[in-house]
Amino acid sequence: MTYLELVNDVLARLREPSVTSVTQTAYSTLIGKYINDTKRQVEDAWNWDALDTVLTVTTSAGTSLYTVTGSSTRHKAIRVNDASSKGTLSNVPFRWIQDQQQLTTVQSGAPVNYAWSGSDGTDSKVTLFPTPDSTYTIYFNLIVPQAALSAAGDVLLVPSEPVILGAYARAIVERGEDGGLNSSEAYALYKSSLADHIALESTRQTENDCWVAV
Repeated sequence: MTYLELVNDVLARLREPSVTSVTQTAYSTLIGKYINDTKRQVEDAWNWDALDTVLTVTTSAGTSLYTVTGSSTRHKAIRVNDASSKGTLSNVPFRWIQDQQQLTTVQSGAPVNYAWSGSDGTDSKVTLFPTPDSTYTIYFNLIVPQAALSAAGDVLLVPSEPVILGAYARAIVERGEDGGLNSSEAYALYKSSLADHIALESTRQTENDCWVAV
C-alpha cells in the first residue's frame, strides 16, 4: 500500500473523510506521523524478507575503517561474506579490534573479523581485522529498515495490516474514547496482527522451525 492509502485507511476507521494528500489537513498529517511510528516498530519486531539487503564494500590496502553506504543506523547484521577469499567474517567487539591495533603489531591480510564502529550520522561504519592488505569485495547481508514514508506514492515494504492497526490505536489514544473500540482493544488487535504476520513469515525460514530451551 502507498503512504496515502495507509493514511486514508486509518482515517476511514476513525470515521474521518479521506484526503488527496497526506498533509492536506493537520489531522491527516498527524495520522501520517503515526503510520511512520508504527512502521518503525513493526520493522524492528522481525527480520522481514522485504528488508533483506546486500551492500558491498570494496577494501583498500592499509584501510580498516569503512562506511557501509545504504546501511542506515538501524540495520540488523545477518552475515558478512568475503567474496574474494570465499570466507565468512566473524563479528567481534570493537574494543577487541582496537586492542589488537593499539597494543600489538598491526596485522594485515584478508579480513576475518568485523566490528560495527559508530556511524557518519546517516550510515553505519565498520572496522575490519586484520587490516586489508589488498582489494577485497565484502558483502554485508543486512536487514535495513525502509526510510520514513514521505511522498504520497511511497510504498510500504513491511506488512500493511499491523501498521494500519498500530496507527489506529495511537490515534484513538490521542483523541480519547469515542464510542468505538477503546485504545486497549485496538492495541490488542495490533499486537495480534503483528504476531500473525511474524508467524506466517517464519514458516518461510527453515532456521526458525526449531526451538531450544535455554
